[in-house]
Amino acid sequence: MHKHWRQGAHARWHHRMRHSLKKRLVALFVLLALAMSGAFLFGMQKAFSIGWRDAARPMLVDYVDRLAAEIGSPPSAERAQALAGRLPITVRISGPQVNWRSHPDDEERRWRRDAWLDDPHGEGGGLLARQSADGHRIVFGLNLQPWRDRPRFIGWATLAVLLGFTLAAYAYVRRLLRPLDDIRAGAQRFGRGEFGQPIPVRRRDELGDLAQDVNTMASSIHQMLEAKRGLLLAISHELRSPLTRARLNTELLPEQGEAAARRAALLRDLQEMANLVTDLLESERLGQGHAALQLEPTDAGELAREVVAAMAATREEAGNLQLDVAEGLPALALDRTRTRLLLRNLLDNALRHGAGAAQPPVLRIALEGERLAFSVHDFGPGVEDAALPNLAEPFWRPDSARERATGGVGLGLYLCRLVAQAHGGTFTLRNARPGLEAKVLLPV
Repeated sequence: MHKHWRQGAHARWHHRMRHSLKKRLVALFVLLALAMSGAFLFGMQKAFSIGWRDAARPMLVDYVDRLAAEIGSPPSAERAQALAGRLPITVRISGPQVNWRSHPDDEERRWRRDAWLDDPHGEGGGLLARQSADGHRIVFGLNLQPWRDRPRFIGWATLAVLLGFTLAAYAYVRRLLRPLDDIRAGAQRFGRGEFGQPIPVRRRDELGDLAQDVNTMASSIHQMLEAKRGLLLAISHELRSPLTRARLNTELLPEQGEAAARRAALLRDLQEMANLVTDLLESERLGQGHAALQLEPTDAGELAREVVAAMAATREEAGNLQLDVAEGLPALALDRTRTRLLLRNLLDNALRHGAGAAQPPVLRIALEGERLAFSVHDFGPGVEDAALPNLAEPFWRPDSARERATGGVGLGLYLCRLVAQAHGGTFTLRNARPGLEAKVLLPV
C-alpha cells in the first residue's frame, strides 16, 4: 500500500513539474546556482592547491624538521604537548619507548584530509612525518578545531546568499512572464464566449505584442460570431411569416381524394421547416449563456410524463416508450420549456434510430450522487465509436443517417447539449451495445 502511495505521489509530482513552467523555472534556477557554485569552488580549489603545493612544500618541510628537532630524540611527550598547546597542530609519536598522541585518532583523521601531505612511499618520510634516530616515528597534523565554527557559518551564509540571488532572479523572471497568465486567462474567457474583457497589455515587449495580437484575433472572431448569429436570427424570423401563410393555405386544401395525400405531405414538410426554424432560434438564444433560462422549481418525473404523453398523442410509435422514474426525486430549478425540448429531442432521436428494434426506448430518471440523471437508451444498431464525439455538433450526422427521413438536420442532439450546459450540467453519448445511450447530468 505504501509503495503504491509513493508511486502515485511521484507520478503527481512528475505531472506537476511537466505542466508547470513556474516550478520548472525554480528547479532550473536552484540547479544552476548549485552547479555554478560547485564549479567555482572546485576550480578555485584546484587552482590554488596546485600553486600552493609547489610554493609551500619546501617551507613546510623545513618547518616540520624544526618541530621534530624541538621534540628531540628520544621524543619528549612534554615538549610535544607544549607544541600542541601553543600551535594549531596535532602530534603522534610511536616507537619502542614512547607512544603518545595529542588528540584522538578520529579527530586526527578528520584534520589530515590532503593526500599530498601523506607519505607516498609507505611509513617513512613524508611531509608531515619524521623518523628519529632512535627509531621513533613522529607524525604531525593540523588542528582545525579553533576555526571549525567560523567556516561552517561562512558556508551557510554563502548558501543563503546564493538562494537569495536565486529567488530574486526567479521573482524577476516570474514578473517578466506574468503576461502569459493573462493570455491564458483571456484565452479561456474567449473559449467560453466571453469577449467583453480583453487581455490586459502590461508591457511593450514581445509578450505585450502577443497579448495585443490575441485581443485583435478575439475581436475578429467575436464580430464574425455576432454577424453569423444576426444572420441566422434574421433569416429565421423572416422565414416564420411565409411558413405560417403557406401552412394556412395548405390547411384550406381538400381533405378528401387525391389532394388529401398531397395536403398531408405538405403539412409534414412545413412542420419540419417550422421545427428547423425554431431549433435555429433556440440554439442561438442558448448560445448566449445562462441568462436565456427561466428557472423554476420543477418535478422532473412529472415533466417527463407530460413529454411522453404529448409525443404519444401525435406519434403512434411513441406510445411504446418506457419510463422509469426513481422515487423521492427532489425538485430542481429548471427551465421547463428548454427541458421539454431536451427530453423531446432525446426521445425523438431514440425513436428514429431504434425503429424496428426488439425493445422500445427507455427513459430513466434517477439520482447519481449529487446529480440528477436523465438517460435515454434505444436498442437500435448504435453508431461507430469514431462518430460519437461529433454527434452533438450542429448540422452533423453520421453517414448511416444521411437519409432525410431518418437523419434529421443534425440540430437535435446539439440543442440537448446546449440545454444541459446552460443548466450547469453535462451531456454524454455512448454505445450501450445494443443501441445508443444519451445521458444528461444536472446538479441538484
